Amino acid sequence: HKVAPALAVGTSMIIKPAPQAPGAALLLQKLFEEAARELSDPSESIPLAMLQTLPCDNAVAEKAVTDSRITILSFTGSAAVGFHLQSKAIGKRVLLELGGNASVIVHSDADLKRASQRCASGALGYAGQTCISVQKIFVEESVAHEFEQLLVSEFKRTQYGDPSRADVVVGPVIDTKAADRLSGWISDAKKSGAQILTGGNRNQNIIEPTLLKGVPENQPLSCEEAFGPVAVLETYRGFETAISKINQSKYGLQAGVFTQDARLIALASRDLDVGGVLINEIPTFRADHMPYGGVKQSGLGREGLRYAMEEYCERRITVVWGRA
Repeated sequence: HKVAPALAVGTSMIIKPAPQAPGAALLLQKLFEEAARELSDPSESIPLAMLQTLPCDNAVAEKAVTDSRITILSFTGSAAVGFHLQSKAIGKRVLLELGGNASVIVHSDADLKRASQRCASGALGYAGQTCISVQKIFVEESVAHEFEQLLVSEFKRTQYGDPSRADVVVGPVIDTKAADRLSGWISDAKKSGAQILTGGNRNQNIIEPTLLKGVPENQPLSCEEAFGPVAVLETYRGFETAISKINQSKYGLQAGVFTQDARLIALASRDLDVGGVLINEIPTFRADHMPYGGVKQSGLGREGLRYAMEEYCERRITVVWGRA
């Protein structure tokens, strides 16, 4: 998402991977070096220094953010860290792909079975550890009971545990701190009156696929980013009410809408305050060539090959008077 567009426009870069998971970035570095050495045409040569991967402490990485030789910061992570880095990157272009609590609207005319399957997949894939993981699901009251039964069934049949097993979808979250936070949020929601429809248990750093309903709006599971295999189910009466509830969030990355009504599709596309609206699909969908990014505390700028290339460049105009 970041490296390919940067290479395409000919800019050098430094990758600073997350301390908890540097492996993928180091493998990418290795692939880059192998590809660069295989180029036989000198005119197509790429300096190995063009891409450098530096696993380091966050405090060390901040020095690069403030260095005058760095002109662009493209960051993916939490809103707190992203906006903190923005405050340090004075005079630089800043692109932020931050968090969310991605919502889905399931209207009464939707294919409820498919919607339940997609919502469960979006909430539980990668153990919910993506910024567009399905977290809040708004279903119209008239079909709420039927949809709830379907969704609970999907959550219950999703295998969790040892990620080395081929049938396991939900493995452990990234570390004990994350597991402590999630289990604490689930407990707090239950104490505040929420009902756990399925799940809620924890085994070391593995959180059982968990679905709740009746979670108060001020609870973290409702208004913050869970970043785990947990989703919240709510009901609504009017379609506009569902849109309004989603727009109350401080986040605005992507949202999904399941309906066959063209008028409601147009309404959702116009009024949802998010960076992307997915019709009859979950907000967890992303294609590399689409403009991807959010609004509000979900970030600044857009990724996607063409759009990231534009973000990495400065427009220049040349005006010629008379004959050149």
